[in-house]
Amino acid sequence: MNLRGIEVKTTEQIQAMRKAGLVVAEALIAMGEAARPGVRTADLDTVARTVLGDHGATSSFLNYGTDFGIPPYPATVCISVDEEVVHGIPGDRRLAEGDIVSVDFGAILNGWHGDAARTFIVGGGTTPEAADLVEITRKAMWDGIAAVASAKRVGDVSAAIQASATHSGRRLGIVREYTGHGIGSAMHQPPDVPNYGNPRRGPRLSTGMCLAIEPIFTLGSAGTVELDDEWTAVTDDGSWAAHWENTVAITEDGLWVLTEPDGGRAELAARGVTINEL
Repeated sequence: MNLRGIEVKTTEQIQAMRKAGLVVAEALIAMGEAARPGVRTADLDTVARTVLGDHGATSSFLNYGTDFGIPPYPATVCISVDEEVVHGIPGDRRLAEGDIVSVDFGAILNGWHGDAARTFIVGGGTTPEAADLVEITRKAMWDGIAAVASAKRVGDVSAAIQASATHSGRRLGIVREYTGHGIGSAMHQPPDVPNYGNPRRGPRLSTGMCLAIEPIFTLGSAGTVELDDEWTAVTDDGSWAAHWENTVAITEDGLWVLTEPDGGRAELAARGVTINEL
């Protein structure tokens, strides 16, 4: 069902999305384990392809763009390292100790999409600033997801993400060019979910909506530049970036984080939010 252009799912459709979400979760865990010093970013793409094949799923990203008149994306996963913000194309770049690598991955199973991202620290450690960036971005994602439980409008979620960054104790750039979004029978659907904004603004939220919540923060400027490959976006000042994302469903009796193995139970319980596994 569409509500003013927004796809509202039935219980059965959300359950189908959960299956796609679990494929995404499995692949992200596998890529996190494989992200070691010396590993090529292309090797992580191979890991993702293997998980897709094991489940009879396909990539949400491979060849994305064909219908929009832009060069089709050539890989199954976006891998962005250090100053790369989003949409990094896997290749021969080898990960190094202390790098931060953002892995964004989507899967389609039986016509339904799951989409999530994680930022990993390669090897044993990195700078305190980079470690803080990764953790603050992760926390902001969960604060934004928790806000969905009581939010009336998209702006309530956006404001919660922005507040989480603002109150973190570090001055970070909040990337504006790329936002969260609705998701379901297509990877990108309305409404957009910016990572900044004012409460009580934007489209209304309702039971049956599914959203990808995805803060992207930097250690410096919030501005980005697109490279010549027409996909990879980097910070305009060379500062490092982090990206976290989960797909969350709004159900009648609570939230369900479709791309987390535990449905979001641990993180949301710590924030006083109930999950509802349909």
